[in-house]
Amino acid sequence: MPNESPSLPFDPANPKATLAQLPQSSAVFALYGAEAHSEPYIGRTPNLRARLERLLQPSAKHPRRLQLAGRVRRIEWRLTGSEFESLLVQFDLLQGIYGTKSLERMHLRAPAFVRFLGGNPYPRITVTHRPSQREADWAYGPFSSRAAAERYSEEALKLFLLRRCTDDLDPNPSHPGCVYSEMKMCLAPCYKGCTDERYGKEAAAVESFLATRGESRLVVLRTERDQASANLEFESAAALHAQVQRVEQVRALASELVRPLSRLRGVLLQASANPDEVAVFLFENGQLRGPAAFSTLGMRIQNEQSGSTSLFAQPMAIEPVPEAPPTETVAPEGAAQETTPEAAVAARAKTARGVLEARLEAALASLAEPSDGPSATVRQAHLALLKRWYYRPEARRTGEIFFPDAEGHWPIKTILRGVGRVFSSKFKPAASGS
Repeated sequence: MPNESPSLPFDPANPKATLAQLPQSSAVFALYGAEAHSEPYIGRTPNLRARLERLLQPSAKHPRRLQLAGRVRRIEWRLTGSEFESLLVQFDLLQGIYGTKSLERMHLRAPAFVRFLGGNPYPRITVTHRPSQREADWAYGPFSSRAAAERYSEEALKLFLLRRCTDDLDPNPSHPGCVYSEMKMCLAPCYKGCTDERYGKEAAAVESFLATRGESRLVVLRTERDQASANLEFESAAALHAQVQRVEQVRALASELVRPLSRLRGVLLQASANPDEVAVFLFENGQLRGPAAFSTLGMRIQNEQSGSTSLFAQPMAIEPVPEAPPTETVAPEGAAQETTPEAAVAARAKTARGVLEARLEAALASLAEPSDGPSATVRQAHLALLKRWYYRPEARRTGEIFFPDAEGHWPIKTILRGVGRVFSSKFKPAASGS
């Protein structure tokens, strides 16, 4: 556990005295024995006190329940605001003790990527769970499963004439070819059915398709379709429109998370253990960083006390709380003139918005500080945790994620609205009756 984590000594003869001091909150905990070299028992729980009462208080009613009271001498814990944060903290603890075996202990499997083998003289695509960092520009993912990656790969290939064989080709006119060349679904470089230049153009088109999740192909097809329609070539326009629809179907097989591994970046918002904050995480360079605490002080969350379920169904309207008194404006003649109440409120709101945006930018800057690249174990685990969280059913996925725009800039105002939604999710409908 980090040095700032709370710690309590544990006396097996008097467990209630220690357990009564524990918070009834979500946490990751470590139970240490008397021997310094012994491995701690690490777990996560939505209620720290209740979980440790079951582990450390003998129970005659449940004799088969795991009892650790006789072995434990110290308890450490770290409060967490979400399951996502708990999993990340738990991995960090296990990784420090068990190294690569921590992946097995947490059942973290490497996610699937579609890999473009651009280093091959005749490029092709394949599916892999271990993309090379040296070729991170050509690894696209993560997908929800290997089956999802294979389906996307297969459907994308149907739009092009790239080879599907796995051989190291030495083109020769005597090569018999394969069924794909006979069906005109491959340029057949194996028997020099095309020039190397022509195959290179097709490979570049596939690479662009993967990098943009089909957008590069859609731009070309839509332009050709509109041009054909303008020229009254309706049959050609209809055929091109059918291709557009086909590309859109393939595009839908890849979620917004699917990107080149080298450019996979995202800001994740999660509930915080601190009631006045939202936890901010950054995924960049194959690593999760955070949490950075974003204070919601100075923000007014619409209906935050009502417990209305509409908070979960619609985007929140975030309005900064005015932080400065009304100011006066001076007319050109030098006479003092008070602003209207509406103008004063608008000016204060604009100032407060600037404060909130600067606060968020500072939090992101603290997470983006340069650091050494993660180890292969950390990279695999963090990718697996991101994938596991993102591909959960939407009803069970807590928090939000945001991606940078085409220029690599974060959508600060959009993220701030997300902060409001994540913060408002803490408020539950009031229980009826008492």
